[in-house]
Amino acid sequence: MANVVPKRCRARAKRPQARITTEQKRLVEYAAALEGRTVTDFVVTSVQDAARRTIESHEHIELTVRDSRAFIDALLNPRPVNARLRETIRLYRQETSV
Repeated sequence: MANVVPKRCRARAKRPQARITTEQKRLVEYAAALEGRTVTDFVVTSVQDAARRTIESHEHIELTVRDSRAFIDALLNPRPVNARLRETIRLYRQETSV
């Protein structure tokens, strides 16, 4: 027996909305036309690319050689816990309920 999904349960495409100026609309239409694409395709692709770049820039860290050495040194030779660090941990736990 085939697995039939009722119409109301099917995934629907979402329509994001944005108000843009006439000048912005003309610019987007012109850019889409230059690439031989629809405005929708141009906008969706551009937004996806921008979203991916933003996410990558926030999830990816690049260290200089100096920074890398300092990081490794901190891992291999950690400083002892002092009163200031204990207080910082206490405040963090208090603020985050951890």
